[in-house]
Order: sequence, then C-alpha cells, then structure tokens
Amino acid sequence: MHRRALPRSRRVALGIAGLAAAAVLAGCSDSDAASPTTTASSAESDGGGSAGDGAALYAESCALCHGADLRGSAMGPSHLSQVYEPGHHSDDSFRNAVANGSPAHHWDFGDMPPVPGLSDDEVDAIIAFVRQQQETHGFEPYPPN
Repeated sequence: MHRRALPRSRRVALGIAGLAAAAVLAGCSDSDAASPTTTASSAESDGGGSAGDGAALYAESCALCHGADLRGSAMGPSHLSQVYEPGHHSDDSFRNAVANGSPAHHWDFGDMPPVPGLSDDEVDAIIAFVRQQQETHGFEPYPPN
C-alpha cells in the first residue's frame, strides 16, 4: 500500500502545529522539567528580554490561542492585526493583558484569561518577539477579510 506524500507546505504546517501542541502540553504538565525557573535562567544567561527568548516563550504561552505564526487561531486573534500596532495597543497593554487578562473588546473570541507563571522579563521578551514579527511581516487589515 502506497501512501501519498503530503505537499511540503502541508508538512511544514503540520510540523509547526505539532511543535506548538507539544509546547502547550509541556506547559500544562505537572512536572518541574519545564518550569518558568528553567526558562528564566536561560533568559538571564544572555541578558534576558531578547526576541529569541521571546519566540520560545511565545510558543509555550501564547501560540495555542494566537497561532504559532502569530496569525491567530479559532481561540484567539492574530497579533499581526492592525489592532495590535504599537500606537493602538502599547507594550503596557500587552503586559496588562498577560497579568490581568483582557475583556473581549475587538473580537468575538471571549475574554482572555491572565497568563500565569511569566516573569516581567519573560513578558518583555515575548513583546519584543511579537514587535519584531510585526516589523518583519507587517500588519493585517482590521476587521479581517
């Protein structure tokens, strides 16, 4: 029996989805192997707050809802939307949403719950990563087409 090979774009998408799912499951486990202390110490080793650290932290803490590619999912909006331009949602808006959650106000995904277990430096690293991705990819129109 021959199995048809998936197109490369489909294999890449499945690989990214698998990595995001693994990161989320690791973050949900009761083990200490993926504790915030481990992540924080790696961030401190290179000065902390870098967009590189932010990519891994984003994958662990944000990608399930906001998409591994930052383009959203069925559970949360795209961070590449015009809504998240720095002039509309400042870095402090992101910090507040992570710490306290955010009521639904632009989207119909429901309220965002707080994201526990992240240090201030880790949140700053995530924001740096998101801002770098926004510069690289640009912004999508709001409302989405």
